[in-house]
Amino acid sequence: MIDLNNWENFIPELSQKEVEIPHFDRASLRETGQRNPVWIHFGGGNLYRGFHAEIAHCLADQGELPTGVIVCETFDEEIIEKAYRVFDDLILEVVMPSSGKFVKRVLAATADSLYCHPDCSEHFAKMIGHFENPSLQLVTFAITEKGYRLKDTSNKYIGPIAVDIKNGPKKPSHTMSILAALLYRRFLSGAWPIALVSKDNFSQNGSQLRTSLLAIAKEWQKEGYVPETFIQYLSNEEIVAFPWTMIDRITPNPSISVSRMLAEEGFLNMSILQTAKGTNIAPFVNTEDIHYLIMEDHFPNGRPRFEKAGVFLTDRATVDKADTMKVTTCLNPLHTALAIMGCLLGYRSIAEEMKDPDLSLLVSEIGYNEGLPVVESPGIIDPKTFLEEVVPVRFSNPNIPDMPQRIATDTSQKVAIRYGETIKKYMEIENKDPQTLVFIPLILAAWLRYLIGLDDQGKPFTPSPDPLLVELQHRLSDIQLGTQDTSHIQEKIVPILSNKEIFGVDLYQAEIGRKIEGMFIKMLAGPNAVRKTLQNYLQEHGGTL
Repeated sequence: MIDLNNWENFIPELSQKEVEIPHFDRASLRETGQRNPVWIHFGGGNLYRGFHAEIAHCLADQGELPTGVIVCETFDEEIIEKAYRVFDDLILEVVMPSSGKFVKRVLAATADSLYCHPDCSEHFAKMIGHFENPSLQLVTFAITEKGYRLKDTSNKYIGPIAVDIKNGPKKPSHTMSILAALLYRRFLSGAWPIALVSKDNFSQNGSQLRTSLLAIAKEWQKEGYVPETFIQYLSNEEIVAFPWTMIDRITPNPSISVSRMLAEEGFLNMSILQTAKGTNIAPFVNTEDIHYLIMEDHFPNGRPRFEKAGVFLTDRATVDKADTMKVTTCLNPLHTALAIMGCLLGYRSIAEEMKDPDLSLLVSEIGYNEGLPVVESPGIIDPKTFLEEVVPVRFSNPNIPDMPQRIATDTSQKVAIRYGETIKKYMEIENKDPQTLVFIPLILAAWLRYLIGLDDQGKPFTPSPDPLLVELQHRLSDIQLGTQDTSHIQEKIVPILSNKEIFGVDLYQAEIGRKIEGMFIKMLAGPNAVRKTLQNYLQEHGGTL
């Protein structure tokens, strides 16, 4: 049996199973990384394990990263204890191309793992020391969209942020407050330069990170906790940079089928863990083979040579175009469409959904006919070529165990970017009219239908976690399958559809609010109404690819 913790003792067995192993001095990498860190990463979940850890490993194998990565978690301490420390910060990566021949490798470039929270004083003290070290060049983030949001739909600070503002930098709890507190220590120790790099899936992510961080710092300055010079430090992008990025790699939750496969191949302790906070994680990570990472090349304190690991380094405008292409047109809106419809229609697999002619045509209509006409090519990637890779190849990959339920998580935090940006372009471009949109409004109507918590057969299901789920479900609480009272439905959904915080635009000002109302009412007619509504719109407006 192969023990991941002691992989060096099983090199013949790993070679026989074609498992790639490290070719660097891991002990030196970890020691150097803990003493003089270069790269810290916030968010120890599966995207780090299946992409960032691979990039670091690739660089280390080439002698380009002698320090390793310090990975930290601010939300779920069990991730650190049970997925990292128990396995000596090693990761077994399983890359799953559609061809069926999996690639397995032991990723070993994580130098340390820490629960970065004042409640864990030992780990937090280590992180303070790392931020005070001039060697630190960059901090990356994969914390999802909600990690950056400080206010609720009423434009008031959410509870943890309000408490953190009142308490100041000594005992922060929210990720953004923790980051602000750590940067304050870096400022006090020498105001060293640094790059703060969001790797989360939304447009202009660096700008949002900067806005959120500065908001907290300015509130602390008002309260007298930090000086104006700290605000000046954070505001000077020649010292503290916020590079924009586009990241793309489908990395679903660990799959039970992969767990069983690894166990059958002789790997010990490959069980999947669900933490008390609901994170699904394992000693292994399963991910697709196709991936992209495009980064704005702005690192005031230097950087590893990421291009040696296949990363594109370019200017901000190109990153913005590439990210807009992916997040608003060629991948993420299609993923969310499959997520919402998949939950309503009883699917548990994205790949299985792609075998459904209605759903396959739906995502093609959204991508090719509604998104592509208003997206600008970034130059380094052709949008149509990218889309042609996503729809028939990546989404249809039967080896990727991705579920609509995973993608549906935090939808309220995603719709403004994934659909609102395209709607705004139809409002702004002279020869475009948002009233011509059909399938983007249909998905927004389907999301309202999803929030009712009944599938297309009328059976209850549990919607995926979402910070606005309780609020939105409360607003829709007396709408049930069969509700057809137009005035009553309008009373309930107009405040939602007109909310710019959710959609990025007032959908009534975009002149598609009434259309969405009508679609929603049709989907409420009875059992199978979602499927019938989808088919009717596809028959009337689809099939023109």
